[in-house]
Amino acid sequence: MAKDIEVAGHGDLTLKDYHDPPPAPLVDPEELGSWSFYRAIIAEFVATLLFLYVTVLTVIGYKNQTDPYHHGNECTGVGILGIAWAFGGMIFILVYCTAGISGGHINPAVTFGLFLARKVSLVRAVMYMVAQCGGAICGCGLVKLFQDIYYIRYGGGANELASGYSIGTGLAAEIIGTFVLVYTVFSATDPKRNARDSHVPVLAPLPIGFAVFMVHLATIPITGTGINPARSLGAAVIYNQPKAWSDHWVFWAGPFIGAAIAAFYHQFILRAGAVKALGSFKSSSHM
Repeated sequence: MAKDIEVAGHGDLTLKDYHDPPPAPLVDPEELGSWSFYRAIIAEFVATLLFLYVTVLTVIGYKNQTDPYHHGNECTGVGILGIAWAFGGMIFILVYCTAGISGGHINPAVTFGLFLARKVSLVRAVMYMVAQCGGAICGCGLVKLFQDIYYIRYGGGANELASGYSIGTGLAAEIIGTFVLVYTVFSATDPKRNARDSHVPVLAPLPIGFAVFMVHLATIPITGTGINPARSLGAAVIYNQPKAWSDHWVFWAGPFIGAAIAAFYHQFILRAGAVKALGSFKSSSHM
């Protein structure tokens, strides 16, 4: 337990107790018999489906609007800014809607980072990832169903390295982009911060959505912005062309590495998890 000393409104010092929530068990048999567990899995599936449907449809619509064949140009479409808003805005909406049910992960990399930090069990993490990937595939399938003519022509919203960029550059972009996202998730949902800054009304989905928006602005020209393995897998499966699979591993390795770094940085550097564990060990050894 850590204690925070704050200054009250009238200048008096007040003592606030804070209890770290216990780490999630690796395997929790009780949650397998709970309806809330399966409800959360359904929520992750539906949220990822809606996320891919809206965002990939936006990408294809933009490419259609700017296609010279249809007398379009760069000024007639929503542009990179509009695409980034679509991704960030949908994350804001869907995290807001599902946070109280599943935690609003909507991304295997986010789930992986939270698992490493012992925020979710192994079983929940695996089931979330399966649901997210399934939802992403179904979401892209709906886009192809409604936009069959344009889907293949405009690349199906699949992630791929842009010409002129090396695999190393693309991998680094995915690692850094996912680090920004997962670090924001940890910071926005930190229970200690909520207890300490309870006077500051912070809506967690807002900074998370903005993180997605900003990362897309930076990395769309490089990789099309993955930072979400389910998003990359769903588009690749439905598009199913060689260029969508040629460097597909980058969109899994990059996000998972970035999520792991963010989890380590937040838990062991910012929250001083290693120092606390060492202090607890020393205290117990002197008893």
